[in-house]
Amino acid sequence: MAANRVLGMLLVGIWLIALVLVGGKTMAFPICNIDSTEIMNQCLPAVSGKSPKPPSKQCCAMVRKAKLPCLCGYKNVLPALGIQPKLALALPKQCGLATPPECNF
Repeated sequence: MAANRVLGMLLVGIWLIALVLVGGKTMAFPICNIDSTEIMNQCLPAVSGKSPKPPSKQCCAMVRKAKLPCLCGYKNVLPALGIQPKLALALPKQCGLATPPECNF
């Protein structure tokens, strides 16, 4: 079971890096109960850049739909996408949710 999770995380990491390299021109896929492209579109302003914005209502709606322990399992691939992991892992709290233990550094 652990080997399947590691393999899945590796494949998602490779896909996410490929997404960045081709400029986002790839198909979305479901990950942790949410659409990969939709979460990126809705939440990227809150988790990247020098002056990130507070998460939008749409971003928080996506965070609420996500299986957070699953999503936090991908924190190691976030920098390859220009996402600051600490900002991304703070989203649940900013959206009024409890942060799962898997999301802590």
